[in-house]
Formats: sequence, structure tokens, C-alpha cells
Amino acid sequence: MDFVQTFFGKIFANDLSIIEYVIRLVLALMLGFAIGFERKMRFKEAGPRTHTIVCIGACLFTMLSIKAFEGSDPARIAAQVVPGIGFIGAGMIFYSKETVHGLTTAAGMWTTAAIGMAVGCGWYIVSVLATTLVICVQCIMHTNFKVFHTRHFVKVNVIFTDGDGKVAEQIKEIFGVAHFNKINAKKDGGNVVYSVVISTDKQITAHEIHNIINSNPDIISIARQDDDF
Repeated sequence: MDFVQTFFGKIFANDLSIIEYVIRLVLALMLGFAIGFERKMRFKEAGPRTHTIVCIGACLFTMLSIKAFEGSDPARIAAQVVPGIGFIGAGMIFYSKETVHGLTTAAGMWTTAAIGMAVGCGWYIVSVLATTLVICVQCIMHTNFKVFHTRHFVKVNVIFTDGDGKVAEQIKEIFGVAHFNKINAKKDGGNVVYSVVISTDKQITAHEIHNIINSNPDIISIARQDDDF
């Protein structure tokens, strides 16, 4: 019992009242929820619950680090929040079809923890401003402005015969590429049949593919290969 009284006596020291501790935790809850709610609206993996818990936890760890262990380095506990959130973020990132998914969500969790730490330090204006900036960046970057969009590439598998080497150059010109990602060749009777994979940002419709095959008798087939990589 004496240990409990001593422990909480250290936490609720004279320089900060219990009301201010509660205010910090509630503010961390609100800011974490705000970031998580924006993520939920975009159907992301981590929503309000996860972001809120992370923000409150980071805030609480920071307050404990500052007030619960007098005479020790106050940064020791708070510093462990950063690698701790790193483990959580790493669990959200996965690699599929040559694309990394969940990186933005992991970065948001990391920033949410930093906001919770700022609240725990009493930096109310800084934490509110940081939350506002995070939400604004997420909203702006999801708009349809061209400046915020990167080129979208698709993989295409083209099978063709090429007796004089000119067909390969024609295919590069048609799809607007400088080289093939992969190339395989095999003999089929008296001909050499090539199978190449191209990464192109050209949006070619089914009608255009039909015309390309009809106007180039050496091209056997054209197929998108996104699901195979």
C-alpha cells in the first residue's frame, strides 16, 4: 500500500494536477481518433481504434517517463516508444505483386505516436497542428489533381516471331518502351518464337490490341500479366 501511495504521489506531483494529466490523455484520444477516422473513411487497415490506442499509449509513456521516475533520465522510456511503434508499423507493411502496401498507414502510426508524445510533454498547440497537417496531407494527396498522381505501369506479355529483328523494335515503339523486362525464346518448327514482358504506362484498349495483332502478322498474342507478378 505504501508503494502504491508513493508511486502515485510521484506521478501527481505538485507541478501538474491530476486534472491536467486527464486533459492530456483525453486530448491524445481525440487527436488519435481524428487521424484514425480519416484512415477509416479510406478503408485502410488501421482505423480509429488503433490510432487512438497508439496515441494514448505514447502520451502515457511520455508522462510516466517525465514524472514517475524522478532522478532518472526522462528520455529513457519515451525513447522506447519509437522502436516500439516501428514493430507495429512493420506488421502493417507487406509486399505483393512487386508493390509495397501499408507503408503510408505505418508512417501514419509512427506520426500518431509522435503526436501522443507531444501531448504527453504538454505541447498542446504543436500536437493539434501536427494532427491537422497529417489529416490535410492525407486528404490532399487523395484528390484527383494530376500533380499528385504517379504514372501507372502495367505489365504486358507479347509473343511474336521475328526473323530479321525488326518486329522487336516495332513492339518497343508501339508500347513506348526502351527495353524488355524479360525475354524468352524457343524454336517452334522452323521459327523462333519470342515471349517478352514489357512495363508500359500506355493505356491500350482491347480494340487497339485487336488492331495491333491484325496489322502485325508476326505478333501472335498480347496479354496483360499483372496477376502473375
